[in-house]
Amino acid sequence: MNRESAARAADSHEVIEVRGARENNLANVSLDVPKRKLTVFTGVSGSGKSSLVFETIAAESRRLINETYTAFVQGFMATPARPDVDSLENLTAAIIVDQERMGANARSTVGTATDAYDLLRVIFSRVGQPHIGPSSAFSFNVPAGTISGEITLERGRSETEQREITITGGMCAECEGLGRVSTVDIDALVDRDKTLNEGAITFPNFQPGSWYHRIFVDSGFFDPDRPLRDFTDAEWERLLHGPEAKVKTELVNLTYEGLVDKIRRLYLVKDPDTLQSHLRDAVERIATSAPCPQCGGSRLNELARSSRIGDRNIADCAAMQISDLAEFLRGVDDASVAPIVGALRATLDSMIHIGLGYLSLDRESSTLSGGEAQRTKMVRHLGSALTDVTYVFDEPTIGLHAHDVQQMNGLLQRLRDKGNTVLVVEHDPEVMRIADHVVDMGPGAGSHGGEIVFEGLFEGLRASGTATGRHLEVQRRLKERAREPRGAIEIRNARLHNLQDVSLDVPTGVLVAVTGVAGSGKSSLIHGCLPRTDPSVTVIDQSAIRGSRRSNPATYTGIGDPIRKAFASANGVKPALFSANSEGACPACKGLGLIYTDLAFMAGVVSVCEVCEGRRFTDEVLAFRLRGRNIAEVLDMSVEEAAAFFVEKPARVMLERLADVGLGYTSLGQMLNTLSGGERQRGLHLQDVDNLIGLLDRLVDAGRTVIVIEHNLDVVARADWVIDLGPGAGHDGGRVMFSGAPGDLVARGDSLTAQHLRTHVGGDGP
Repeated sequence: MNRESAARAADSHEVIEVRGARENNLANVSLDVPKRKLTVFTGVSGSGKSSLVFETIAAESRRLINETYTAFVQGFMATPARPDVDSLENLTAAIIVDQERMGANARSTVGTATDAYDLLRVIFSRVGQPHIGPSSAFSFNVPAGTISGEITLERGRSETEQREITITGGMCAECEGLGRVSTVDIDALVDRDKTLNEGAITFPNFQPGSWYHRIFVDSGFFDPDRPLRDFTDAEWERLLHGPEAKVKTELVNLTYEGLVDKIRRLYLVKDPDTLQSHLRDAVERIATSAPCPQCGGSRLNELARSSRIGDRNIADCAAMQISDLAEFLRGVDDASVAPIVGALRATLDSMIHIGLGYLSLDRESSTLSGGEAQRTKMVRHLGSALTDVTYVFDEPTIGLHAHDVQQMNGLLQRLRDKGNTVLVVEHDPEVMRIADHVVDMGPGAGSHGGEIVFEGLFEGLRASGTATGRHLEVQRRLKERAREPRGAIEIRNARLHNLQDVSLDVPTGVLVAVTGVAGSGKSSLIHGCLPRTDPSVTVIDQSAIRGSRRSNPATYTGIGDPIRKAFASANGVKPALFSANSEGACPACKGLGLIYTDLAFMAGVVSVCEVCEGRRFTDEVLAFRLRGRNIAEVLDMSVEEAAAFFVEKPARVMLERLADVGLGYTSLGQMLNTLSGGERQRGLHLQDVDNLIGLLDRLVDAGRTVIVIEHNLDVVARADWVIDLGPGAGHDGGRVMFSGAPGDLVARGDSLTAQHLRTHVGGDGP
């Protein structure tokens, strides 16, 4: 190889080469992504950003890493299929820091997710007084007690001996370290007048014929044909609470477990939002949850709570606002724990720096918003010694005030400067501004997108004429004529969470923007207090879309019902025939259109059903037509096509609403898990923000009051009224800094929101 060829080869290793990417809507995309640089991918929602970054580059990196493990190990890992791309070269290990919620484990907290609580446990185990044992003594996941077991002794030859082993753990025995106890309403769980074979257990998954039902019937402990009301006290206790026992059936040996204990283990300890809707409803029907009376919700037993540093025990420290805990640790100057205190303070300072100082270490991970979850995950990587890896971020500024965006930018740059490749899917112009390289996707969304419409520097993007470039060039201004309020909703002496005895009048008949830094009390005021004041308030939040792999926009929005009725009416048959989840489903794939094959110790395989060819319905159902189209063809239509096709009013109204929010390009039968983040309403492109504001304005013009909790300064500038909370987060917030017209906030406000809005609109009025 000559010197020139060697130089070209070396240069080629400085970029991630993507050739012929066709995942989802990508139109045979090819590009070079510079390594050890900060690259921002932008474009309208649904333009293909996530398909390129997450489902092509990051997915292939993870797939290749998984392939380095043995087949046995791969059997325990989720291994994605190879993305639809001709070639991907020069990949490095990818670390995805996304907005997915941090799991369904009720034992996961901010402290455990960041390892901060583990460090705190070590500190208390060494300098806490009285000294009570190792760090496990402060763990709410380790039970205290004595167990019996066999240990192996080396005495010339291996021998075993039965011994009792004492475990020093901090778990509260009453709540098993969860901090709350669930009380089960037995009469809501079972029907005492029925037998087990008649379906006495009313909880889903325990009906006759189910696997769980068979355990009770085949246990031999009960007569399955005797009503529960006739059970003896001993049988009743065994039905509800066990104890555990081995049960032999014709097929397999099973472990019997009391009904209440099994329900508690399977469902009550999980985050309800992660359960399927029918299970979530069942849990809400049978159980009520309250703080544990034994530990006061701290999760820890009395021994763990007895050890203190100064006047604080570990539960007190975990409940403190992180910024306060960092200050408390500055007073811990014992040389024996100095390195550990330093490491914990560095972690806490990182959290403060990215705007999470208002959280506490005992906050359950599942209660974090998408933006909070993503920033919490970032903390684990900031102190990492790894370099030359690829970090992939999904809209890291979501949920951030303009002030906090600047701090986030600093963290992204720090990761890059350590020698890493940083890929960011983002809509915020301030993040685009600091990028070394910008990739703009478009020109539109869905089938109208999937192309690279610009590559280069931020200044070039502004002059590019793309949808992103055009909106970057627009001078932002305040609304020219604000609406006048028609009345007000009174909130008086609100003290929920960090609210500082707030009293204010929320105007009605206008578009109200509620602003303030993350943790300032916006959600507490609007989501927590407003519905209690006025029950007519409807809350639309950013909760994750719930649904199975059978869910699609048609089923989720309710459009499926009028579509099925239209087909049924046109053909004189039942509507259920046109449901892929009911009578019309292909029997081979059960209406999924796909066959999921579990290969045990290897990654599962997904293939198109050979019987229905992915159309999900039987041939008999597909023979029925509505204006020349069958049900599968209609579900393949985009929202725009369907709106033109349907003359039936119920379907048209819903389709027009989907089109109004910018989702006209999505297909009715598209699986929900294939929707992009913007389509699921996480973040919006500048163009989509304009569409959203137009939609909100139409709602207000129709006589409604619209209140939005918002950081986007375009939305704030075009609101009729602004309520600004602050000045800071946590106990430094919770006060109303301003309530009035946006123009007055720009002219006279001195909060962080006022400062950034003033800059955003050029410092003048309309």
